[in-house]
Amino acid sequence: MKNFTKKKLFLLFAIVLISFMFISFGYSVFQRVEELSQIQTEEIAKLEIEMEVSMAEEIPNLNIFLNDLGYRESSNRYDVVNQYGYMGKYQFGKSTLKGLGYNISKEEFLSSPDLQEEAIRKLLKSNKKILKRQIKKYDGQLVNGILVTESGLLAAAHLVGPGNVKKWVRNGRMFEDGNGIKLTEYIETFNGYQLDI
Repeated sequence: MKNFTKKKLFLLFAIVLISFMFISFGYSVFQRVEELSQIQTEEIAKLEIEMEVSMAEEIPNLNIFLNDLGYRESSNRYDVVNQYGYMGKYQFGKSTLKGLGYNISKEEFLSSPDLQEEAIRKLLKSNKKILKRQIKKYDGQLVNGILVTESGLLAAAHLVGPGNVKKWVRNGRMFEDGNGIKLTEYIETFNGYQLDI
């Protein structure tokens, strides 16, 4: 009987020891899994932030839009006047400048890059206000077979005027400038900029 009790004690001790080892090992594994999970969560959060920053850097902004528009209009030359009398980096007409509240001479306008940059921002804001409904309704949509964005509509409005852009959206009527550039070319070329104006 003594032998049987020793066997029971030994068996009990072995079970307690093995249980203790499993519990310790299990806790250690659980703790390690918890640590790895926390590290992965932090890494995922970092990657998400990096992706958001990267995507934000890839979207052309207002300055890039203005540079590209200026290049298209005049090769970014502030002092140029074309055969129709349109002036400066963004090829403004006198009537557009007057409509924006500028009553200055051609020489004053051409000699002031700051004034030209101020004028294009004013024009974009004005055209955005005029085209507010079209932008809200059609931004990101196909219109007359062409993808429309805010920046594309505003570039087209600079080319042919916001009223003509409205007509194109409404019934597909095509407009072009004096050089034969169609408004749809500007809508397509200047799509996808993040203007924040």
